[in-house]
Amino acid sequence: MSVSVFITPILIILLLLYCAKKKVNAYGTFANGAKGAIQLCLDIFPFLVTIFIAIQLFNASGLTDITADLLAPLMGVLGIPTELTELMIIRPFSGSGSLVLLEQIYTDYGADSYIARCASVIMGSSDTIFYVATIYFSQTKAKRLLYAIPVALIANIVASIIACQVCRIF
Repeated sequence: MSVSVFITPILIILLLLYCAKKKVNAYGTFANGAKGAIQLCLDIFPFLVTIFIAIQLFNASGLTDITADLLAPLMGVLGIPTELTELMIIRPFSGSGSLVLLEQIYTDYGADSYIARCASVIMGSSDTIFYVATIYFSQTKAKRLLYAIPVALIANIVASIIACQVCRIF
C-alpha cells in the first residue's frame, strides 16, 4: 500500500485538530463554504453556458477545420507537426474536445510516435484558457480581458513550440 492513500485522511485529521486548537466550528465553516459554492455555481452558470455554446458553434460551423488548414503551414515553420494544428486550436476552448482529438492522434499515429508525444506534452502543458478566464473573470472585479487572453494564448503557443522541440530531442 502506498503512502498516498493516507494523505487525504491525514490532512483531514490535521485540519480538524487545527480547528479544535483555534476553537473554530469546523462543521459550520464547512457548511458555510458549501453554501457559498452553490451560489458560486449559480453565478457562473450563464458564463459557462455561453462559452460551451460558442465552442459548439465554432466546431459545428466548420471554422475549426478551416482555421486548422490555414494555420498548418505556419505550424510546420514553428516546428509543430501540422497534424497537431486542430488540437492546438481546440485546446484553449475545450478540455473534453481536445481529449477526443488526443485519443484520435494516439489511434492514428500510435501512442509512442513523435506526434503523439508532442500532443501529450501540449495537453499537459496547456489549459482551457477561455474556460478558465470565463470562470475567473466572472467572479472577480477585474473585467478587462485585454491582456489576459492574448498573453495566455502566446504562452500556450510558446509552450507548444518548446514541447515539440524537447520531444524531438528525447
